[in-house]
Amino acid sequence: MRIGELARRTGVSTRLLRYYEEQGLLAPGRSANTYRAYDEDDVARVERVAGLVRAGVPTRLIKVLLDLEETQASGRAASCARSVAETLAAELAGLDERIACLTRSRRTLSDYLARTEHAALVADAARTGREGESATV
Repeated sequence: MRIGELARRTGVSTRLLRYYEEQGLLAPGRSANTYRAYDEDDVARVERVAGLVRAGVPTRLIKVLLDLEETQASGRAASCARSVAETLAAELAGLDERIACLTRSRRTLSDYLARTEHAALVADAARTGREGESATV
């Protein structure tokens, strides 16, 4: 498929898809006429990247995460320089801080709504969130 179709299927603009490519997050094939060519794996990858971006993960870390996932999937041994491990540990601590902050914010919103006449919305949102969990990030 071409870039416009990928954009329609993923809800990510063509401009952003080109940015993902510049950042090394997406590596489309090229057709005989040099147009970018995407497949179903690219759809899944863009959805993964977009989900991570929405979750507040910086693109530099997304690149690292995707590379690590590929390493794990290939069964290669995990190994890196100490400086890389220190950088990853710092990123992990930052993610934990953001998760804690988001968890507090979610709890505040949920608790507030639960005390209003719209409490059913909380239950609906929780149920919808659980149903869609496997489809996100």
